[in-house]
Amino acid sequence: MEIKPALVKELRERTGAGMMECKKALVETNGDIDAAADWLRKAGAAKADKKASRVAAEGRVAIRSDAKTGRHVVLEVNSETDFVAKDDNFRAFVERVADVVLTQGPANVEALLRTSVDGRTVEEQRLELVTKVGENISVRRFDVVESLGTVGAYVHGTRIGVLVDVDGGTAELARDLAMQIASLAPRYVTNDDVPKDVLEKEREIIVAQTAEEKKPPEILAKMVDGRLRKFTDEITLTGQVFVKDDKKRVRDVLAQHKAKVKGFRRYEVGEGIEKKSSDFVKEVMAQASQSR
Repeated sequence: MEIKPALVKELRERTGAGMMECKKALVETNGDIDAAADWLRKAGAAKADKKASRVAAEGRVAIRSDAKTGRHVVLEVNSETDFVAKDDNFRAFVERVADVVLTQGPANVEALLRTSVDGRTVEEQRLELVTKVGENISVRRFDVVESLGTVGAYVHGTRIGVLVDVDGGTAELARDLAMQIASLAPRYVTNDDVPKDVLEKEREIIVAQTAEEKKPPEILAKMVDGRLRKFTDEITLTGQVFVKDDKKRVRDVLAQHKAKVKGFRRYEVGEGIEKKSSDFVKEVMAQASQSR
């Protein structure tokens, strides 16, 4: 049957799929636009299954806050390429999902994907986006900070997001701390939070590094202790040099404001994801040798 351009346009506006895919869906469903929309969703699911094994290590981080409820959300959604991460459709999806987490409070990512918004689940919208952009899209993780205290929020570009919960101090201090965390990526709040096994492993490394130095044992012991203190200062927020005043450490600034950091969340796009790398020149040479 003949598929009129106006019908293709209507389906495209409804689903966001490409013109050719919309036309194919309408042909497959004899011009039934509702059935064609379902056909596209199923096709999207099939495509998503094929792309699911592809590494999605790019993407965006988003933060949402509700001062009235004291609920704050940081979310990471991944794509395969930075090009798609900058796409307006991808950006809108990330913002929509962040709003869902903030307002509906799903327990985890699985529950989030099952959550309905505007008549469709987040998973259905993800599948539609996969069809539209042609890449694997992954709603990777989110975290929620619930506090009636002062929560500093900071997003660096689109790749790093920080929430820091501060007891006391000012909103400006909380934001400065969020920027500190974004910049220097501490792993813990204070020295007391550093696990013993982390300290023991680092001490072993330092002892091995100083073993060849010809100095008295008591001097070597002091060197080890000093280097260990430097290590803990680098990986703890309160021990770090304050980015806005290098003559102070964060613990000094907190003491001045009579404030305490209760905790923080720092997300960086793709952290912990093993990216596949390939040597283009080697691939071309291998293909050339095979064709001889």
